[in-house]
Amino acid sequence: MTRRAAEIRLDALLRTACEVIAERGLANTRTADVAEAAGVSQALVFYHFATKDRLLAQAFAYAVEQDLARLDAVLRSSAPPLAKMRRMLRLYTPTGRATSWSMRIDGWAESLRTPELEKLSRRLDLRWRQDLAAVITAGVAEGTFDCPDPAGAAWRISAVMDGLAVQIAVHERVITRRQIAEWIRLVAARELGLEPSQLD
Repeated sequence: MTRRAAEIRLDALLRTACEVIAERGLANTRTADVAEAAGVSQALVFYHFATKDRLLAQAFAYAVEQDLARLDAVLRSSAPPLAKMRRMLRLYTPTGRATSWSMRIDGWAESLRTPELEKLSRRLDLRWRQDLAAVITAGVAEGTFDCPDPAGAAWRISAVMDGLAVQIAVHERVITRRQIAEWIRLVAARELGLEPSQLD
């Protein structure tokens, strides 16, 4: 197998693992389930990941890295901080089937018992908050945002978003996605010294 073919196969395995985990949950996913869904032998799964914990951790990281790649695209853009903030809020709010959110919530729960998942979860969560704080800092510097504590604001905005995302992922009919988007804009606007309509 060429290196490129191995990379493609690994990517396909990770995508399949994410689909299986989203359906069965981290705790109930077996390497055999992933192998069967991918149409490969269980030995091949172990060849790539060595252990079930490694497979689950890498699949979790893969799912969240897809979100972070979209975040990177926003950060690299030449858009002003306000436009970046709007895009980041939309990006983070769960939409559609919210598979990545289901995996993140599942990952947080499993992180209580699995050190490798906890390490990945912490790194990825901190990355989001650091990027959010960087955009807020840039907006303060150009006079668009009025926020004396960008790092604290990033944590508070994220905490509200995380909590609302959990509600919609776990209890889908309790609140609507529209309500969530409105509340997130309201909280972010208060933190940034804006009117909520400026974040539409």
